[in-house]
Amino acid sequence: MQVGAATAVPRDPALPARVALTVVLLLLLWPALELTEFDPGKLFEPASLQTMGRFLGTFFPPALQADFLGLVLRSALETLALASAGMALAVALAVPLSLAVAESLSVSRVGPAPLAWLRRMLRAPVRLLLVVMRSIPEIVWALLFVRAVGLGPAAGILAIAISYAGMLGKVYFEIYEAGDTRPARAVLEAGGSRLHAFFYGILPVSLPELVSYTVYRWECAIRASVVMGFVGAGGLGQQMELSMRMLAGGEVATMLVAFFALVMLADGISALLRKVLT
Repeated sequence: MQVGAATAVPRDPALPARVALTVVLLLLLWPALELTEFDPGKLFEPASLQTMGRFLGTFFPPALQADFLGLVLRSALETLALASAGMALAVALAVPLSLAVAESLSVSRVGPAPLAWLRRMLRAPVRLLLVVMRSIPEIVWALLFVRAVGLGPAAGILAIAISYAGMLGKVYFEIYEAGDTRPARAVLEAGGSRLHAFFYGILPVSLPELVSYTVYRWECAIRASVVMGFVGAGGLGQQMELSMRMLAGGEVATMLVAFFALVMLADGISALLRKVLT
């Protein structure tokens, strides 16, 4: 009897498949890099480093004049309000749209339902509407609404509402379907309506995931609202775009710090909301 024999290390049966998948992905990635002419080495060329150095040098010292800081504070609050109002409208649109396409709330799943085929057909246009709403970037919506309602936060609010409603609606109904649908089915079998099945069967199970994703999207809306400001949708981004046009690097640096503080504030608020609501 051999003492102290080496214990065989178990072999991962999925290792060949994972290696093959990694190789395939790398082979597919290479043409994409060639197509985009991606060359990280250009960042470290002397001319590029000098250009970036001169640009970053204009950021110091930051602008700290009292009147400018007041303007930055008002713009930051406008950005926060813009993102929050846009998200509120997005949720108001996303909830009914997600309920309309959720098959877990369909009466036909628990038994015969009159005109069930018609209801399935009516879900297709709603799904298509969600695809259209989320497939167009929010900055394109902002450009459209700037021309419709003029410069200012109203265009940004509408852009976030439309674009994010499509994203929220898709993820909401996927959360409904991925969760435990047995309570909702029991409510429907007892004669309850779709709303009863949602509030008593789906919502208690899905609420933590719904809140977590909604708060995450609110953080994204704050960042997006700054970008949309560059096309005239108001907020901190619009002021930053004006300062960049005037080559006022110190003002841009101050607004970048304000934007960082705004994101940190949003992160803290979102953490608090997750604790309270979940």
